[in-house]
Amino acid sequence: MLIKINDILNALDGINIKGALHIGAHDCQELPFYINDLKIPKSSIVWIDALESKVALGELNGNKVYHATITDKDDENITFNVSNNEQSSSVLEFKTHATQHPEVNFVKSIVQKTVTIDTFFTRNGLDPSDYDFWNFDIQGAELLALQGAPNSIKFVKAMYLEVNNDELYKDCALINQIDCFLEYHGFKRVLTKMTGWGWGDALYVRTN
Repeated sequence: MLIKINDILNALDGINIKGALHIGAHDCQELPFYINDLKIPKSSIVWIDALESKVALGELNGNKVYHATITDKDDENITFNVSNNEQSSSVLEFKTHATQHPEVNFVKSIVQKTVTIDTFFTRNGLDPSDYDFWNFDIQGAELLALQGAPNSIKFVKAMYLEVNNDELYKDCALINQIDCFLEYHGFKRVLTKMTGWGWGDALYVRTN
């Protein structure tokens, strides 16, 4: 997380967070932030990752991790590109990422079934109102995930997203597109921290 924890907590002052939905679990490294800073019980954190190895590792450490490839469509076959550093894996192809980080490349592709957030909650018997803080780090596919959650997003109070002001991945959404989408759903971007490589993190808070 690029944004300082104290800044996040100040922006969330007065907002009672019940649970977290984290898509792009990787090593569940945000767990201390959820438990210690947002005061979310471990049982109220749902992690999702498209890599089965990350799901297995998260479960081994006692986390509630699900294997799923989240997009704006249900039950479509999609190619998930696995990178040599794992963190850059995505349903999208590299664009400027390839020249900015030539040491990172895709080492294999996996065909997986997609699922939307709304359907994920339904199929797993989860109540979306229990998860009112969302954190997405899915390498350019953040807007796709949001577009697949017209029902679940109604319960969200705040979300922390990886954002792009450059097309690191082919056809990835840019920050202004995410701003427009979330403004329509009642959110305002209140904190932003960008890197020198065209990507960064943003915190959005519900205003209505």
